[in-house]
Amino acid sequence: MRRMNAKVSVGETLRETFAIYRDRAGVLLPIAFWLFLVAGIVEALTREVLALFWIGTVVSLTVGILYQGMVVGLVRDVREGRRDSSVGDLVRSVMPVFWPLLGASFLTALGIGGGLLLLVVPGVYLLTVWAVVAPAIVVERRGVTEALGRSRQLVRGNGWPVLGAVMVGFLIALVATLGLTALGTAIVEGEIVEVVFTVLAQTAAAPVAALVASVLYFRLVEIQRQRPAEPAPDDLPPRLP
Repeated sequence: MRRMNAKVSVGETLRETFAIYRDRAGVLLPIAFWLFLVAGIVEALTREVLALFWIGTVVSLTVGILYQGMVVGLVRDVREGRRDSSVGDLVRSVMPVFWPLLGASFLTALGIGGGLLLLVVPGVYLLTVWAVVAPAIVVERRGVTEALGRSRQLVRGNGWPVLGAVMVGFLIALVATLGLTALGTAIVEGEIVEVVFTVLAQTAAAPVAALVASVLYFRLVEIQRQRPAEPAPDDLPPRLP
């Protein structure tokens, strides 16, 4: 195992993220496109019917969770030297942990969203300590509450750089999404065009956040293995008393 610094580096994390993005785009992008296309079509067909509106939301949530889990599996395979992962292999790696991923996604979205809406600081704190919940579930087969605790344990001592990597990844994905969506609107108006460019924007942006979380997880695990037994300081964004 290569020797690593005791701290996560935002720059190195992002370099590895985009190296994997570039090298595995042939797997990452087609999977994202077809998954988000299905979700986009369902949303377009159900958005005007109040009684069916929830179906589009459920499908979009399911697609996002499935894709995130598949990206974790792909990064694990790349780090283990396996570069021939098929779509079927990645799907099979996620299905046994789909329900824990769904439960964790619900809890983290509720906690982070509520914290950001109410007081901001608690939301930022939870965004940081729960940054690698999904990889903990996929790789270590943790339950929901176990994964929440495992993520906090891994992030301890690296809170600020973890937050930095997550935020930079989020901003890059946001800019890509807004840019492609705006381009589609500028070219021509119409529901079909809107769906197509929304899907293209999601396809380009979705791998970024999932890859950042996955790369952070494996880097934090390596750091923890090299860390002395004594506990490290939290080094996390401050909580309210």
